[in-house]
Amino acid sequence: MSIDQHTTRRSFFRNTTDGMFGAALASLLSNDVYGQSLESGLAALKTHFAPKAKAVIHLCMQGGPSQVDLFDPKPALKKYNGKEPPRELTQNAVFENDRRGQLMQSPWKFRQHGMSGAWVSEVMPHISREVDELCIVRSMYNVHSNHEPAIFKLVSGQTFPGHPTFGSWISYGLGSENQNLPAYVVLADPAGRLPTNGVSNWMSGYLPPVHQGTPMRAGDSPVLNLKPDYDELPAVTATKRDLISRLDRIHRKSRPGQQVLDARLSNYEMAARMQLEATQALSTADETRATQEMYGIGNKTTNEFGQRCLLARRLIERGVRFVQLFPRGQAWDNHSNIRTSLKSICDVTDQPVAALVRDLRDRGLLDSTLVVWGGEFGRLPMSQGDQKKAGRDHGPYGFTSWMAGGGVKAGMVYGSTDEVGYASVENRVSIQDWHATILHLLGLHHEELVFNRNGLGERLTHQFETRVVHDIIA
Repeated sequence: MSIDQHTTRRSFFRNTTDGMFGAALASLLSNDVYGQSLESGLAALKTHFAPKAKAVIHLCMQGGPSQVDLFDPKPALKKYNGKEPPRELTQNAVFENDRRGQLMQSPWKFRQHGMSGAWVSEVMPHISREVDELCIVRSMYNVHSNHEPAIFKLVSGQTFPGHPTFGSWISYGLGSENQNLPAYVVLADPAGRLPTNGVSNWMSGYLPPVHQGTPMRAGDSPVLNLKPDYDELPAVTATKRDLISRLDRIHRKSRPGQQVLDARLSNYEMAARMQLEATQALSTADETRATQEMYGIGNKTTNEFGQRCLLARRLIERGVRFVQLFPRGQAWDNHSNIRTSLKSICDVTDQPVAALVRDLRDRGLLDSTLVVWGGEFGRLPMSQGDQKKAGRDHGPYGFTSWMAGGGVKAGMVYGSTDEVGYASVENRVSIQDWHATILHLLGLHHEELVFNRNGLGERLTHQFETRVVHDIIA
């Protein structure tokens, strides 16, 4: 029997008996004839210059954490509490609605912590113990005050869908260190409730589809339909995989340049390799009780987010380049009852996030892993709604994010907002500056990380005026 490029899987198995004949035939098909393995496109790639970090954990706090209630204390809010915001402090407002409401002081006390003396609110007692590892950027700003476009800007550099997320750009620029796991893993809500903008948060856009994020979850089935529903001898499984892979190469060879097909075949191969390693990576059974308790696992409030933070560390240990975590829903979107709603999401995330930073440091992983925390914007310093149940509206003009490890200066506070925390005024950092700085820490130049699309040199920072924030790099 001969095999040519027109042979299909169905016709092959219709004419070939099971067992040793198929195994013997598979052994005759060599890589010399049918090319290299499909996963070769995911090999580790050379960076533009020596990197300070080799992986990123992005704690994407969608909804807009309130900077004036967490990391940016404003004594003037107490002075002006209950008064209209001064026009000179809100001149950057794009919409008049952004000026409505009375200034509202924070309900929580701030204290300085660590050797750095950084100010942190009492609602983050665990993070406050790790401030000497953090580089707190108080001067971030975004270009839109609505969640959807602001989130698109945060994750892709543009305010509309269709562009690759920065996790996909990192996968594209760095490749993979582990051929048995995706380069880009997403740990979203295990109950299946997607964040705002849904799967667009981790799509690869016009980059090859192999670079999009792969959603995973804890437990015996980290990826749906990953395991077969029957048992067979390992040798039989290996032979079948090898044969199917070689048939895929025949199919692929006659259809060059089809990225979707290439990605699909590559993903099938990776799925086979993931059956063992992904299950091991996303099981915390071998973690000590002390480690699990440090992350808050076993505590009703922190258990779920604590598990995901611990999984992020386990994935980074195994060579995953980019791990992205999303909280459940829009818990940081505190339009009302901020005294309870903000404290509630802090109670969920504070201990697990602090444990992640501490655990990475104790295991010697923090120097090579960049941890990034923040949302698409912050909150306005004015009150919104009934005074007894007041919240805060969206505040894109000035907000706080922080980084840790991965080559940033530890124990640093960078930039500032105005007297009441309305807008950033000193050492302002745009979203594209933030992206360029993350790429720089990974050894990638934002102007040289380019994808040719229909003659256009696309890049994460597009054609915006962009700077790498060298002041925060160690």
